[in-house]
Amino acid sequence: MTDIYQSAIRPILFSLVKADPEWAHEQTMHLLGWLDRTYQSSSTPWLSSQLHQAFCLSDVRLEQTLWGLKFPNPLGLAAGFDKDGVAARIWRIFGFGFAELGTVTSHAQPGNPQPRLFRLLQDRAVLNRMGFNNRGAQALADRLGAIAHQPFEPIPLGINLGKSKVTPLEDAATDYLTSFRLLKPWGDYFVVNVSSPNTPGLRSLQDAEQLRIILETLQQDNQGQKPLLVKIAPDLEWDAIADVVDLAQTYQLAGIVATNTTIRRDILKTQVITATGKPVTEEAGGISGAPLRERSTEVIRFIHQQTQGKLPIIGVGGIFTAEDAWEKLTAGASLIQVYTGLVYEGPWMARRIMQGLLRKLEEQGLSSITQVVKQAQASTELS
Repeated sequence: MTDIYQSAIRPILFSLVKADPEWAHEQTMHLLGWLDRTYQSSSTPWLSSQLHQAFCLSDVRLEQTLWGLKFPNPLGLAAGFDKDGVAARIWRIFGFGFAELGTVTSHAQPGNPQPRLFRLLQDRAVLNRMGFNNRGAQALADRLGAIAHQPFEPIPLGINLGKSKVTPLEDAATDYLTSFRLLKPWGDYFVVNVSSPNTPGLRSLQDAEQLRIILETLQQDNQGQKPLLVKIAPDLEWDAIADVVDLAQTYQLAGIVATNTTIRRDILKTQVITATGKPVTEEAGGISGAPLRERSTEVIRFIHQQTQGKLPIIGVGGIFTAEDAWEKLTAGASLIQVYTGLVYEGPWMARRIMQGLLRKLEEQGLSSITQVVKQAQASTELS
């Protein structure tokens, strides 16, 4: 099938009309929200069937069970794309094995001033300083509660928790706990986001003593009911990552998400942000996409080695192709996520990656994606 997104839609949005990235994202979410509301109605079954057939590839070899949850395939939607869960029911149609909603905060907040989202075309990257714009934890809880008992083919839904901007850093644990309690009935797993560069002071919460308080507070309330993970920045030094790993093991976290966006600029080809006319070095925000691929894989491999493969990792950063996905899996990730890759590659991306992963399995003589994870663990134990 011809990929109309890459051949027509993307060139129009990126080059001809030069659509503002945030506007384009909002229009996409409006469309997906409409589809989520209507896709199982009697008037649209044909559309649902066509979308599923076009974008989704199911194969038992791609399935795995982690934390007691069945994942149809290892590719998930990263946090930040569907902040308020408006399309929570339909990410499976587009070929995803799971989706992570949010980042959500206990207080609704508008985020940072616009413009705050930029495409770096030379780098196949995105610069964002959104600032956790979302409707708040209560709104997301209401949304997920309203659809919980409606019939749809579910995939695991994670919820990414952030700190409200108005909450002082010393009260961060209580802020995270408020969101967690509201959303605990509806999330299949939860991620503590202390690594976004776009909320003042947030990354300081990755410090061992600060993070310890947050994790202890959440796990005391959780009592093992939900898998709880932490998302870290790619810019941490190795000893700081090791500290986070130690805390994850101490507080029996279910895993680590590696990694968030980077604040590095020396890895970019882009020198000036066209929309603002300023050098990229003067623009605040985190970089995602292709420039992050190598570093995120390094961090995954380090965590995998530090834990002897016993702590599950969700790998994210610079995944565009099946080769990128395979790199993350063989480095030690059990699951992987995309955001920027989806912006550049479009809705056929997941299907192409699944086709490529199946080819990789056949080439390696493996019968399932779980064997890839086991092989990575075995190689770590031997080393």
